[in-house]
Amino acid sequence: MPPIDPRCDNLARLIAASPAHMALLRHVAALDLPDGWIGAGFVRDVVWNHCHDRPAELPRGARRDEHTEPPWSDIDVIWFNPDRADPVVDDQLDAMLLAAAPDIRWSVANQARMHRRNGVPSYASTADAMTNWPETATAVAVRLITGDRVEVLAPLGLDDLFGLILRPTPFFLATGRLPVMTARIRDKRWLERWPKLMLAPEATGSSSPPGP
Repeated sequence: MPPIDPRCDNLARLIAASPAHMALLRHVAALDLPDGWIGAGFVRDVVWNHCHDRPAELPRGARRDEHTEPPWSDIDVIWFNPDRADPVVDDQLDAMLLAAAPDIRWSVANQARMHRRNGVPSYASTADAMTNWPETATAVAVRLITGDRVEVLAPLGLDDLFGLILRPTPFFLATGRLPVMTARIRDKRWLERWPKLMLAPEATGSSSPPGP
């Protein structure tokens, strides 16, 4: 097995220090979903805020009573079970989370069916599915394990997340989906909201390294 990235502990501490994040993780843990996590902006934004000397916050618009621009963000709950891949199951889980925390915009997605959207072979796990997400910095998730401890899942590593680099995943680059990532950066105004972010060469078509 590859060595554990020490930044996993750093990330776990950042999440654990946020009561808002821990509260939502406890709601998801109560569902006992197989290979279940919360990912994407829920995790990514904590690191970006930390690197900009800002407090941890839930993704902009994650609370249902907020009217913000850019458009609403969801709390992305991901799990993996090929035997329960009917979207109706996700709707039921979404309703359960909404009943527990009605002020949150929940989005539950069994990754066992997400390969259909991308037109690729079946995924083997949540981590496998995450490698086909748009940005490397977004392909990170967390969950609670025994003792209310935060566990980190980062199948593409943490270099770009902590390095503040916006880089398409190899899947997005190889399949010509870079315009999707470019639109996300524009529509979510990431470069305005977190000015230390840098575009990787793959995101710009340049051969020079991101910098300074």
